[in-house]
Amino acid sequence: MQRPLKRLALRAVFLGVIPLVLMSVIGAFLLRDGQLADGRSTLAVGVIIAVVSASSVIYQVDRWSLMRQSLTHLVLMLVTVLPALLLSGWFPVDTVGGVLLVVAVFALVGLTLWSSLFLIMRFVERRQVGRPQ
Repeated sequence: MQRPLKRLALRAVFLGVIPLVLMSVIGAFLLRDGQLADGRSTLAVGVIIAVVSASSVIYQVDRWSLMRQSLTHLVLMLVTVLPALLLSGWFPVDTVGGVLLVVAVFALVGLTLWSSLFLIMRFVERRQVGRPQ
């Protein structure tokens, strides 16, 4: 079944805006109260949750290949989640080694999650093929 792109775009906005607004409000209150590390961390979490949630609809664009979906998702993660990780304060990024560590963690977690979900969805699809409808 083809899903209209406009509907997917609206769903992406809905999925992303809610966590971004909630976490931004909490982060702003923490920053205002002088809790800089917690406020920064909360804002980073808000960005990460919002982008990951909103970008999940990429995999519902039926006319795109898995390669195109995956590359689009990767680019979105590179321009949003990776900078959020670098600015979050969770990692020391005052050296090249620190930045490389963040990039390595980002790549390892991303590859692990993508591979796991790929295998799970492949298993689910194979089970559904054998079911009578």
